[in-house]
Amino acid sequence: MTDRSHWQFRKSTLAEQGNEDDLAEMTADERVGMMWQLALDAWAMKGEPVVEPRLQRNVVRIIRGGR
Repeated sequence: MTDRSHWQFRKSTLAEQGNEDDLAEMTADERVGMMWQLALDAWAMKGEPVVEPRLQRNVVRIIRGGR
């Protein structure tokens, strides 16, 4: 089980929600990391395997003739 004793929580009313600046101070990489963890948790609760994107190796370049 994860040790949650160091986690910080904030209680707010429904009217106060959405006015926080917590995400404004985070980098894009940190925000994606948070979203990725939520996605992993959702897949785990649903019982589906985690599908991570792989390096795409079938990239094709199409050159069309001019008209």
